[in-house]
Amino acid sequence: MDLDMLNMFVIASGTLAIPILAFVASFLLWPSALIRIYYWYWRRALGMQVRYANYDDYQFCYSCRGRPGYRPSILMLHGFSAHKDMWLSIVKFLPKNLHLVCVDMPGHEGTTRSDLDDYSISGQAKRIHQFVECIKLNRKPFHLVGTSMGGNVAGVYAAQYPEDICSLTLICPAGLPTTTDNKFIKQLRELQESKRIDRIPLIPSTPEEMADMLKLCSYVRFKVPQQILQGLVDVRIPHNEFYRKLFLEIVDEKSRHSLHENMSKIKAPTQVIWGKQDQVLDVSGASVLASAIPDCHVYILENCGHSVVVERPRKTANLILEFLALLHSIDNSKKQA
Repeated sequence: MDLDMLNMFVIASGTLAIPILAFVASFLLWPSALIRIYYWYWRRALGMQVRYANYDDYQFCYSCRGRPGYRPSILMLHGFSAHKDMWLSIVKFLPKNLHLVCVDMPGHEGTTRSDLDDYSISGQAKRIHQFVECIKLNRKPFHLVGTSMGGNVAGVYAAQYPEDICSLTLICPAGLPTTTDNKFIKQLRELQESKRIDRIPLIPSTPEEMADMLKLCSYVRFKVPQQILQGLVDVRIPHNEFYRKLFLEIVDEKSRHSLHENMSKIKAPTQVIWGKQDQVLDVSGASVLASAIPDCHVYILENCGHSVVVERPRKTANLILEFLALLHSIDNSKKQA
């Protein structure tokens, strides 16, 4: 190997080493930055564009893909302390010609957070209605999807604004009474009695608490590196005070059973998806909804916990698509009759 060739090899090696070292440094020193880059990359790869909409002085942040067409648009509402990007795992398995909208719920991520805002479930439903009107999503009835807290809000929205939606998917939604006291419910009762709101299992402050939360929410045991756990905590810690306030609001008597109080008013065809091994919200809630909503289709996923969107994204996406196809087929049959 001559000197010029050796120099080229050294230069090439150095050029490759720089991004590798930068990645390693980010992983070790700034794991939260790496997580943000991860979401940015997947939004870009999946064609999801981040946009903003304003209602008076209130700002909504959302991501979207596609344009309204002959098929219904899909609006997705995430759960407690999550954000719009939690839906990316499902977006990956949805057709690119579907019009998708994923919004940051009130007070979350890029959507306005105000101490004066009403974060009860009914208050959040009103805010989502304002968002829908802002982007004119209800020019044509759309399909609404919600999970956990977002499922509670979605169900109340469907009951309060029936003209806006054509169909509904509820993924292990909150807002229903339970006859089974699981580990999470018992922990909540102990916290309420002791008034130790700093120990809420869904609001981790350390990597160890984050690992415990992941175990609580998932049946599948993900092996998450310590640095990633640290990054996930670092991203959340600045918002934990708000999460505590929000949590106390949605478990208060005003909101705790909001979906149960409104489910009889839901007239749209409804799909319920629930993980059989859900340790946060008991799967018995599916039968409660099925008994109250006339056109209700229930799907129980085996070997799946509360984090259905993360644990079974392909299956969830397929179920939603099959449900929409079924409704389209029924609608065509009625028109031909």
